[in-house]
Amino acid sequence: MPGISGLSSAEAAQRLTQFGANKLPEAGTVPGWRKLLAEMTHFFAILLWCASVLAYLAGMPQLAIAIVVVILVNGIFAYIQQERAQHAASKLRELLPAMVSVRRDNRLIKVHTTELVPDDAVVLVAGDRVPADLRLVLAAGCSVDESMLTGESEALAKVPGDTVYGGTFLVNGQAEGLVAGTGGKTRLAEIAALTGKVAAPPSPLARELQRIVRITAAMALGIGVLFFLLSLLVGISWRDAFLFAIGVMVALVPEGLLPTVTLSLAVGAQRMAQRNALVRNLEAVETLGSTTYICTDKTGTLTQNRMNAVEVWTPAGVLSIIGAGYGPEAEVTGTGAGEARHLSTAALAASVGRAVLHEGKWIAEGDPMEAAIAALAARLAGPGPDPGWGPGPAEPAVSHRFAFDPRRLRESAIVGTTLYVKGAPESVIPLCVHGGGDAGEAAGAARAREMVDRMASHGLRVLAVAERTLPGRPGASFKLEEVESELTLLGLIGLHDPPRAEVRVALEAAREAGIKVAMVTGDHAFTAAAIARETGLIGSPELVLEGHNLPEDDAVLAALLDRDGVVVSRVTPEQKLRVASLLQRRGHVVAMTGDGVNDGPALQQADIGVAMGLSGTDVAREAADLVLLDDDFATIIAAVEQGRATYANIRRFLTYHLTDNVAELTPFVIWALSGGRFPLALSVLQILALDIGTDLLPALALGSEAPSKGTLKRPPERRHLMDRALMYRVFGLLGPVEALFEMTAYTAVLLGAGWTPGAELPASDVLMAASGAAFTTVVLAQLANAFACRSASVPPWRLGWFTNRLLVWAVLAELGLLAVFLFLGPLAALLGHAPPSPGGLAVALAAIPAVLLADWLYKIARHRRAAKAEPATKVQRL
Repeated sequence: MPGISGLSSAEAAQRLTQFGANKLPEAGTVPGWRKLLAEMTHFFAILLWCASVLAYLAGMPQLAIAIVVVILVNGIFAYIQQERAQHAASKLRELLPAMVSVRRDNRLIKVHTTELVPDDAVVLVAGDRVPADLRLVLAAGCSVDESMLTGESEALAKVPGDTVYGGTFLVNGQAEGLVAGTGGKTRLAEIAALTGKVAAPPSPLARELQRIVRITAAMALGIGVLFFLLSLLVGISWRDAFLFAIGVMVALVPEGLLPTVTLSLAVGAQRMAQRNALVRNLEAVETLGSTTYICTDKTGTLTQNRMNAVEVWTPAGVLSIIGAGYGPEAEVTGTGAGEARHLSTAALAASVGRAVLHEGKWIAEGDPMEAAIAALAARLAGPGPDPGWGPGPAEPAVSHRFAFDPRRLRESAIVGTTLYVKGAPESVIPLCVHGGGDAGEAAGAARAREMVDRMASHGLRVLAVAERTLPGRPGASFKLEEVESELTLLGLIGLHDPPRAEVRVALEAAREAGIKVAMVTGDHAFTAAAIARETGLIGSPELVLEGHNLPEDDAVLAALLDRDGVVVSRVTPEQKLRVASLLQRRGHVVAMTGDGVNDGPALQQADIGVAMGLSGTDVAREAADLVLLDDDFATIIAAVEQGRATYANIRRFLTYHLTDNVAELTPFVIWALSGGRFPLALSVLQILALDIGTDLLPALALGSEAPSKGTLKRPPERRHLMDRALMYRVFGLLGPVEALFEMTAYTAVLLGAGWTPGAELPASDVLMAASGAAFTTVVLAQLANAFACRSASVPPWRLGWFTNRLLVWAVLAELGLLAVFLFLGPLAALLGHAPPSPGGLAVALAAIPAVLLADWLYKIARHRRAAKAEPATKVQRL
């Protein structure tokens, strides 16, 4: 298809200044002040605003101000974290390929989509996203998916003269067009201005967090009301009763939970990006950790996507090509060189992509397979820079192309009066005639298929090439169904795509992690199986399914798929979608990889759609949750590891928060059970100081904990964030230990001053010292708890005290804040406490080893239970 000339670089630069960058206006974005306001008016915040107003009306302005400070600090922190996460996501999105091919200065180059200007000549191939509104000048077999603009699911055929709109996708064919509108002048911009930004539905993680928030808030409100009524019944004034109720509610509300979750997800996304895995939404970080089944493509994911033609078969013989990658030098051995040369030029004519000779190597301008064909043609053409019909001025004058179709599995081109066809052998060979009557036809087809199977069994991707002389004059119009018949088979090309060296190790890691892996590919069954064996993917006994032979019964197919190491070959887009759906019905969390236009539905259906960042199409990347910037299967496993670590981190700081809440609530429970005769150990302001002052930094440090060594040594987590094990550890172990030492320290100071239960309250300085002892105990116990929460099975001394440096700094900051709260006179007076006595401090310090010892004993018991359960698990596995 001859190109159009396009603009010069100078003209393009002048128009870019005149018309501006090709990007949508950012109108409709939520202003920052509204986002900040939202962080201060959610359910938790409204609850605290009401408490502040009531405290002020009750004559407690200090408490009212303190609660307002909590709301402001929490809201600002959450806002900052959300903005940081969104900023990081926008920066990461810039890593995605956003380039488009244009003709400038009479050559084809790639520019960023934002640099497009009116009248630029844009070149598109199947799978590209249309970068601006274009008026088509050339079109071959084009169809465009306009569903994002019109809602119409069927792709629409396009011919020269038609307009295609920015944001749509070229599903089939190739096209060239002139830019008619950019940026705010596009149809997409008009619709965006009308509809605004539509909020996505909440993720499973977001729904679970909302559930935790509402349950906690309801408990806080209910228990607060209960304590208020109980206080009135024991004769406490309504003002003091209200103070106690507010204290209880504040003690039960984990104010830092939501921003800590956001930060943990953002840290996980940033770490994934550092390992070449781009997360398109934060919630997908956690979902990755739950993956139980990976459906992976072959080319580019398990292999290097660096194809090289290594064997050519023609009826005249077999040629072997031994060369270094795409270099022009190669050793060619065998027979049938002339026939192979004709085959290679025919295959080149039927190809869309080209290659250019650069610094001694053929560099692909598109699909690596097309570059391999161009390199083959150059090698077989002999010395000289131009292989004849290869790249450069001798490019064949193609009058018409029939684009590759995933259902036809072939593409073809007409040069003069000759049709050249290239595609999957099972698609091309049946269209060929072999001569010699019925027996000759059968023998010829059988021989060709035998060579296909032999090549494929060696792990080669096989292409069949055929031709036909058409009746009529050059340039005549033909229909597809009229010309792709009665072909002459020229031969077969065997392409080798070496497996990635790290895939075998990654597959072993996936299996250790309890994740099943299947290859789902459009390649020949023999080729797919050979690569599966070479990489160690295929299971034992081997199970290789072919798309056209898949069972129609969903239950039968689901049972076949639900095992490790299955190979599914020659799948259609509909079959790939069916595979994902059936595995989900079996209870799997499915990750599906893809790079083509037709992978879009399956990527959307899967729990985690994984697109290729280097070789993938815009359609696939748009539908995916995760983009592999290096197209490497091992990167998926690294992302799963980080996803599991993020889930574990959320449980870590949730355990940390709730343990503190137990210690904060205990003084109010004892006060209520004693009918008000036992003095209250902590005030509301002290609880606020604990939640926001001392606890927040360690919680954030726990949210950034690196993956543990055993993260990929066990099956994925299939439990709620707040499950029975977490609740037992919090309310049955760590929380009671903290509360016990807290109240012991408080009581020790009172008893040391001569106070006896039931007697009149001691002097205020004694009460303040006792309260300071209780406060100090909670802080020091939480210090130990922070290290204990780093693992649910390993004590902190085995992890290493300094392996999480953020936690070390957070704990040091926690100790610094404790000193400020105790020894800064005005602040200590506001909180209502004083430095503890030596006896109280001794009990507080004893809380550190007590928490660590209780946690260690819990982990020993947990390990023994797991060891007892292991034999039964092994029997079940056998």
